[in-house]
Amino acid sequence: MGIGGGAILIPALILFSGSRQHVAQSINLISFIPVAIIALFIHYRKKNLNTGYSISLILAGLTGAIIGSGLAVKLPAEVLSRLFGVFLFIMGGIEILYKEPG
Repeated sequence: MGIGGGAILIPALILFSGSRQHVAQSINLISFIPVAIIALFIHYRKKNLNTGYSISLILAGLTGAIIGSGLAVKLPAEVLSRLFGVFLFIMGGIEILYKEPG
């Protein structure tokens, strides 16, 4: 689908292991770290990175992560679950509407 493994992992953890929404999302984010590091290394070796944007993207990502995690901790699990569902719905719609054929 192109939107990442969390779209499958988070609901699977909640439905099959009985994890709470906060725990499932935390597990997803932690499991993403080694994959992201390996992907970054591979893309860097293949010279697929525009390092000029790296600092800006890193700072924006860190800022978003800090704000997002602070907000997620304060939200009730039901609200977080609904927001995640809305996010998946929107991303699915974008994938359907704007996917290039072929």
